Amino acid sequence: MSTAQTDAVVKEPPGSVAGADQRERDRMRRRLARRRGGGWWPYLFLAPWFVGLFGLTIYPMLDSLYLSFTDFDLLTPAQWVGLDNYDRMFHDDPVFWDSVHATLVYVVVSVPLKLALALGVAMLLNRDLKGIGLYRAAFYLPSLLGGAVAIAIVWRQVFGGDGLFNDFLGWFGLDTGQDWISSPDTALYTLVLLAVWQFGTPMVIFLAGLKQLPKDVYEAASIDGAGPVTRFFRITLPLLTPIVFFNVVLQIIDAFKTFTPAFVISNGSGGPLNSTMLYSLYLYKKGFTDLQMGYASALAWVLFLVIALFTAVNFIGSRYWVHYDD
Repeated sequence: MSTAQTDAVVKEPPGSVAGADQRERDRMRRRLARRRGGGWWPYLFLAPWFVGLFGLTIYPMLDSLYLSFTDFDLLTPAQWVGLDNYDRMFHDDPVFWDSVHATLVYVVVSVPLKLALALGVAMLLNRDLKGIGLYRAAFYLPSLLGGAVAIAIVWRQVFGGDGLFNDFLGWFGLDTGQDWISSPDTALYTLVLLAVWQFGTPMVIFLAGLKQLPKDVYEAASIDGAGPVTRFFRITLPLLTPIVFFNVVLQIIDAFKTFTPAFVISNGSGGPLNSTMLYSLYLYKKGFTDLQMGYASALAWVLFLVIALFTAVNFIGSRYWVHYDD
């Protein structure tokens, strides 16, 4: 633009159309400049989340990965030992395999029973009855209390030699007097029962899924003569497979991480005869009782990989049995 044209624009009367267009363009330039200059504001508001992500998650994970290749006792500097911790874990540590066996049995038995009970109770509570909210809250309550130390202590009393479970069996003439907690054949299954008792969380998720199922499909099936069992296996279960898949993944992860019940019921020993030595309990003992933090870090990373493997297998297998809208 020439000098004469610039002067003409500058001298344009304030009320003219050209002057208004020029002022609008100037305002747009200033607005874009402010937006470019203020691009750091979103990052400022996200700063607490970034601090938590890098300071409380990513950095500790990377640090534990480094420690898994060291000999570290929390009191002296870590010494690099390479793959010695992993070699010892798989070849020279029989307690490690005891913990793997106990954990796999716990996961394989408790998760299906817990989900089956949760789905059954959710179907019973999926009704418009008077006071149904109270019943739902009562069934959900164990999930709030089940992980507490006090409940684990009560569980020890219930399955002790003179506990309530033996009193219950006595009503049917089965007065065994067995201490279920102290027997290596039954101690682990008391933990399984405690896990199944905490079915409230998957129950609520199943209940939410049942509320979304189309009623017209059930009405059409009833007209065609389908009974309750047929409707469950042909309609309810296929439509609920995304919810089932979600609950399966969550409950498997939670089962692998179970710690408090095993610690309290066995007094932190994992006994009797390592029958309740769940993996998380063994990891804790190695890290904070034996002060073998390097070895405990290696155990933690193996647990992480196992959980990731189980989750990946579930996601791969879900394409064959989980039915979405299509």
